[in-house]
Amino acid sequence: MALITTGKSFIRALEKSGALAVYAPLEGGFEGRYQRRLRAAGYTTVSITAKGLGDPAAYLTGIHGVRPPHLGKKNMGKSAAVGDVYYLPPLVNYQLSALSPNSKGLVLWIIEGIILSSQEVEYLTTLPQQEPRVKVILEMGGDRAFRWQPLKETMPGLISVANF
Repeated sequence: MALITTGKSFIRALEKSGALAVYAPLEGGFEGRYQRRLRAAGYTTVSITAKGLGDPAAYLTGIHGVRPPHLGKKNMGKSAAVGDVYYLPPLVNYQLSALSPNSKGLVLWIIEGIILSSQEVEYLTTLPQQEPRVKVILEMGGDRAFRWQPLKETMPGLISVANF
């Protein structure tokens, strides 16, 4: 692999498929380089982790409630003993509303994607079709060299279900 890569083939593959599965060396560093290439190409990147994501559809495109950790303290009033629910705006819709007019779109870079179920991965593959300004990159594990492939090709069960 070349020491300096332009990332043009990576960006073309992302624009063509909308969602990519990425395999990066475990020592790190490659993710930041490719995120820099995406920002230089005009995209806005948001990095999140798949751990604690919950329902991706609700977290990314719908208003969802969260409860902060109670830290051993309980409420004695009329509210729930486990704490109040705080409602957060959808991540994708909020970021899209804040995009600059000359931005190409939003790239969600999701690390630790190997823990997601097949239904959650399927939703992430269809998200760029629902909202064309959104692209998804899902880190699916490690490899000896940085490589990528369309996300729909990583789950063979998804391809067979889509064909029926």
